[in-house]
Amino acid sequence: MKRTTGRLAATALTLALAASTAACGRSSSGSSDDDSSGTPKVSIMVGGIDKVIYLPAMLTERLGYFKDAGVDVSLKTEPSGATAENVLVAGKVDGVVGFYDHTVTLQAQGKCIESVVQFAKVPGEAEVVSAKSVGAIGAPTDFKGKKLGVTSPGSSTDYLTQYLATKHGVDTKDYTTVTAGAGSTFLAALDNGGIDAGMTTDPTIAQVVSQGKGKVLLDMRTEEGTKAALGGLYPAASMYMDCDYVKNNPETVQKVVDAFVKTLGWIHTHSAADIAAKMPADYAGGNPALYEQSIKDSSPMFTTDGVMPDGGPQTVLDVLGTFSDIVKAKKDDIDLSKTYTTKFAQAAS
Repeated sequence: MKRTTGRLAATALTLALAASTAACGRSSSGSSDDDSSGTPKVSIMVGGIDKVIYLPAMLTERLGYFKDAGVDVSLKTEPSGATAENVLVAGKVDGVVGFYDHTVTLQAQGKCIESVVQFAKVPGEAEVVSAKSVGAIGAPTDFKGKKLGVTSPGSSTDYLTQYLATKHGVDTKDYTTVTAGAGSTFLAALDNGGIDAGMTTDPTIAQVVSQGKGKVLLDMRTEEGTKAALGGLYPAASMYMDCDYVKNNPETVQKVVDAFVKTLGWIHTHSAADIAAKMPADYAGGNPALYEQSIKDSSPMFTTDGVMPDGGPQTVLDVLGTFSDIVKAKKDDIDLSKTYTTKFAQAAS
């Protein structure tokens, strides 16, 4: 598979982020800091805080549920889940809001990271085709010879793109992978011909469609679309933490999960307009109506209780075990039961 030169830049960004968060991160001992009132402090890196797939993170803060649960949470952001994962491994934050599949990849590298609350049962992503390429790409079978955008090499969008291509008879070496990011960089890549198609999330999906820049080819924001594309549910957005941190700080973890599960319940009892109204105004990108629509289109992805969906981890392992060189070599040794826990979400419910 051909790659553009985004890997060195991503590595440099990872090192810079690790350095910039060192002063406010946790120590490698895995113990949480308390302020003078005894309130536990938790730092969480979000892999794109304005992405609708990770909406529960900021929404929980805006609803005041962290405070209600008795925990002081500091939310940070980094546009790539792959880089956010590295900051966690470096011990600079206590948790990451990102795709569950990173826990599987990290176990294959000898690290124990587990999802403690599952936000979404599906990826919440879509493969969109640029307006210029609509006539040339009608299905993944047409990926051959095309430039396909992903968030970054080694990201969840990368592995899912590889899976979709191979499933439809296109070898990964027969298309070019382009680091397209999300939001304005993704839209620009569609406009200038940098990519013919790509995988992204809302609100970028809604912008692509509303601005006539392209159309949705495969929609994995719903259970039906995900099962059609991947053959089963693919649990995605979650909050994961180092296993030692979870073991050493169960009460703190429970408080954070309590807050998130309360938010997930709130999402399912309120309209997209209600949700959008609670979010920072700049998340709407100057188009509140479009932002509201993107929330409406994507909100069905969220779980109601924060519990991992049955069979979901196996689908993730099947995908990564086929296309991730890291996981492929260790697939038979992966213990999925160590990549997530449901006890905190069940207690919260």
